[in-house]
Amino acid sequence: MNTWLKRARETPRKILKYKEANWNIKNDLTTTRNTINILYDSSDTDALWNIFKIASSQINRVKYQFTKALCNHICTSMSLWAKTQQLPPEYLKQIETIYATQFPIEVRHYFAEWIEEQPWSQVDENNSQHEQYAVQLLVNLVQLIQDKSDELPTTGDFFLLKLRFQNVIDQLREKYEPSPLAFVKVVKSCLNLEEALVNQAENPSLVIEDPTVQQLATNKQISKDIETLQTWTSVTDAEIKQLQDKQEALIIQWKNSPQITAQLGNGIQQLQQKLEFVKTQIQQTQQGGGDNHAELEKLRNEKDELMTREKDMSAQLKNVQTELAAKAQEVIELRSTLLTKYKKSFLFLEDVQKKVIDVELIAWKRKQQLSGNGAPIEEKLLDRLQSWSESLAEIIWKSRQQILQFEVLRTRLPLNTSTENQSDILPDLNQKITALLSSLVTSTFVVEHQPPQVLKKESRFTAKIRLLVGGKLNIHMNPPTVKASIISEEQARGLLKSDVTAKDADSGDILNKEGTMEYHDGKGELSIQFRNMQLKKIKRADKKGTEAVTEEKFCILFQSDFQLGINGELMFQVWTLSLPVVVTVHGNQECNALATVLWDNQFAEPGRTPFQVPSQVSWTLMSQLLNTKFQSVTGRGLCAENLKYLASKVFGGKPTDEYSNHNINWSLFNKDTLPGRSFTFWEWFYAVMRLTKDHLKNLWCDKTIIGFVSKQQAQEWLQMRPVGTFLCRFSDSELGGVTIAWSAEDPKSPGERQVWNLAPYGTKEINIRTLADRIKDLPQLTHLFPDIPKDQAFSKYYTTDTLPDIKDPEGYIKTHLINTLTTPGAAPMNYDNPSTPQAIGYSGPDSPASIYSQPISTPGSNVTSTNNNLMDLGAIAEASEDDMLDAFISLDYNADNLNDMSLMEILPSMMANN
Repeated sequence: MNTWLKRARETPRKILKYKEANWNIKNDLTTTRNTINILYDSSDTDALWNIFKIASSQINRVKYQFTKALCNHICTSMSLWAKTQQLPPEYLKQIETIYATQFPIEVRHYFAEWIEEQPWSQVDENNSQHEQYAVQLLVNLVQLIQDKSDELPTTGDFFLLKLRFQNVIDQLREKYEPSPLAFVKVVKSCLNLEEALVNQAENPSLVIEDPTVQQLATNKQISKDIETLQTWTSVTDAEIKQLQDKQEALIIQWKNSPQITAQLGNGIQQLQQKLEFVKTQIQQTQQGGGDNHAELEKLRNEKDELMTREKDMSAQLKNVQTELAAKAQEVIELRSTLLTKYKKSFLFLEDVQKKVIDVELIAWKRKQQLSGNGAPIEEKLLDRLQSWSESLAEIIWKSRQQILQFEVLRTRLPLNTSTENQSDILPDLNQKITALLSSLVTSTFVVEHQPPQVLKKESRFTAKIRLLVGGKLNIHMNPPTVKASIISEEQARGLLKSDVTAKDADSGDILNKEGTMEYHDGKGELSIQFRNMQLKKIKRADKKGTEAVTEEKFCILFQSDFQLGINGELMFQVWTLSLPVVVTVHGNQECNALATVLWDNQFAEPGRTPFQVPSQVSWTLMSQLLNTKFQSVTGRGLCAENLKYLASKVFGGKPTDEYSNHNINWSLFNKDTLPGRSFTFWEWFYAVMRLTKDHLKNLWCDKTIIGFVSKQQAQEWLQMRPVGTFLCRFSDSELGGVTIAWSAEDPKSPGERQVWNLAPYGTKEINIRTLADRIKDLPQLTHLFPDIPKDQAFSKYYTTDTLPDIKDPEGYIKTHLINTLTTPGAAPMNYDNPSTPQAIGYSGPDSPASIYSQPISTPGSNVTSTNNNLMDLGAIAEASEDDMLDAFISLDYNADNLNDMSLMEILPSMMANN
């Protein structure tokens, strides 16, 4: 009894040690324990025993409650990554695919706990003000990986893992340090995908709305459908072989049946004759009388035997006919069953092929078109499409062969039954399956790598063509030849209208335009890489109204032909068009040509007539285009404030206005000049983008350049900051210029603050001395807006001023340029004068702050003095008209932009010509 009581008292105590048990369970356990404690002091053994059994029952009930609660707690507290690892193989494959393209799966595995503990949902990847949080998350993760790597030994398999961690750190820094919010977006996307797949695995009927998950589900369904078709094809292949065996047996039996029937008929006739003879003998014997019972009995036995033999042979004759009819009916039914299966299989095959060709392949082409604007595209997407296309090609080809075999079998043994004649869908099915194959082959002849969409005459360019079904159907055994030609927009329209003459038309001459496709065993692809094409001549159409040559669209037509089947029974003529290209003859046309290309890529609608695009689009769609392109070129995209500033520049409002409901047309984008300027919005944006890419990329990605902010907004910000606070913004008044605005003391009113702007720096000035070095040169600039010390923000971009103590080959000591600034003494900033304050030295549209040549105490600079390169302004008077014309021609200027020309650019060319 004491042992039972001790066990009863200890059990609740043990269970109470688990903190996971909820409060109700704890109360039940406490009540049970108190009851036992009271009973333990009682002397009534029977009562103790009865109550102990009740208490034991309560304990068991509480144990069950606790176990259930504990299991629920464990299940709910299991990490998402732990649940993900328990997913079925098909889901894990999807997880592997998404991590292979977006985020290192090793990081997800080894740092799962830390990743799931972070407040990702609280960081808005579309809010630039949350970027500091994104930076901290990225820095913390990189540090965790580094710490883990440092802990690992350098022996065995740990060495490889250590190297992998270091590679991952480099990848994360390179990819996400310029855009940490993109890092947050990717991680959130991966976690959402995991959660969605886990939920779908636990609830198969759950409908998921996440596009990534939906795409993975679509991929899975297509693969599953193809596997189903492959199974059906294998089944029908076995059944048609069975039909062939049965039909051949029927034919043999049918061929032998006349002989067997004749033999049986003759045998029956002979038996009947013998039977008549025996019957006659019996009658004669009976009429003769006498003692002939023995002979009569013998004749009767012979008669019975003959009758039995006749009956057996008659049954055999009937069985031959019945069996032949049964086998014929069996063949008919098997034919009917096969036709039904072929019809069902064809309908399903047609549906799956539509998903692959009309949906997935078209989607890939759209993604490829958007990638021309800088949008990312999954590298292995085309490989997946090829895998599906090859599987479909094999299924279609086998199905077609089976149908042809079926037709041959039916020809060999025609069975003209009403059922078979009424359900004869074979001719139509054969035609449709061949059309399905033709559609698949012609649709999978694609441009894998597009030619440049801004195509400069006389420049070499490349393109890659791929036949997705080329690895199957034995096409690669006799690789086809591909020919390229350039055609106009009108000719492309004719081609889509099945104009046979359009294939022979062209609008120019291309060198190295033909080649033979090659089969690559390792990749399993049949393709051709045009490496040295060159456009030598272009035929332009008549201009339409105010359309410029940079708005005229062409495309490259790639075409080929080849045969399939025995003796080339199927002839295919395949062709495909590249994305629209704009042909230029000079570098200064690139800007406007690119505008045409970007507009076409972004706003082209599926199934359009070449190459029609809407004349206006919403600002929301336009901002997606600008952000995508700028991010792909510079490494960091545009935030909401940047886009609002751009909208205000286009529509003439304020950056604080709402522009989501506005529309922008082509004229506003790249036809009409901005108010008070000589250039269009796109020309200004393009120049900023080029400047950032070529000279300011690191500064832009580091956020040391605000860039897209108006002069007025910059003044409002800086007037509230201490003297010496500055910011870098893109010039409103000049193409491809970056200016510095800073807060300074007004020399006329001590104690009051004014905002000043340096004249913009263009490509030439930054080539001479970088923006970071120019900022270092100016002591007036102390803190980057809002309050970052100048050296903290820019020091890593400073170039060293310590020069080697050597002379050049001529014995001259070289000089070094330093940026200087005179103390502002003029009136405060004028919004109509972007060059406030004026620089010392020459002044022009592109003039920077004062730059002059100073010898450095340590000689050896490879930067020559400005004074050595610039001639006296008086030389203008001495220059002839021919000198000035030659100097102009030597420069890369668009004739439409003569007003933007800097006189200081022409002078060195005039000197060189003289």
